Amino acid sequence: PDDAGNMSKQLSEKDLETLAETTLFCGLSKEELNKLVMFAPVRRYKARTVIMEKGDAANALYAILDGGIRIFSQGGDDKEVTLNELGAGEYFGELALITDKPRCASAITTADTRLLAVSKPLFTEFLATTPDAAPRMIQHLAEKVRELTQDVERLALQDVYGRLVGILKERAEEADGRLITGPITQQELANLVGASREMISRIFKELKTGGYISLEGKRIVLQREPPARW
Repeated sequence: PDDAGNMSKQLSEKDLETLAETTLFCGLSKEELNKLVMFAPVRRYKARTVIMEKGDAANALYAILDGGIRIFSQGGDDKEVTLNELGAGEYFGELALITDKPRCASAITTADTRLLAVSKPLFTEFLATTPDAAPRMIQHLAEKVRELTQDVERLALQDVYGRLVGILKERAEEADGRLITGPITQQELANLVGASREMISRIFKELKTGGYISLEGKRIVLQREPPARW
């Protein structure tokens, strides 16, 4: 990353608007936001750059100014599970602000990306000198932890088929009277639901045969409601 002299003077008005819309910061006034990011460095990364790895020391939260991030966990057999995919106006690494434990997941860029890095000392000083902001930001952090808990429950309690159908429904948007996802590969879906690509391929084959889905390149069209169970 190119960090030297890379302070908030490199933040454009658009960047500040993006940060103001980020959930963690959206309750801050313009003055409070400027105070928080004044000394936070902006870091630039090329696509497919690992930002942090599971087990690393946790020392900063990252807000995405532009680009994309994939949060994932990798087991001893090198099998990856994608925990989340994030874009501009979202943030990750927030547990660094409330715990001294190592990173519990890894993060990699999915495109050329710019991140605002808010260190734990900077965040702590901000809360100490701006006490009115603390309850609002802590509430957002608690909500993020709740969302992570729901993701863990989804992975633990649903079978592969249920997780796959849930992901397809979440990603499908209406276009020309149809429900269609953005471009996504079977391997990416396998990483998202914690399964092998072969398992996803078998489920896809049966869903296509039953007329529940069709493919348009890397996009998936939901033709009708998939069955509750496979």
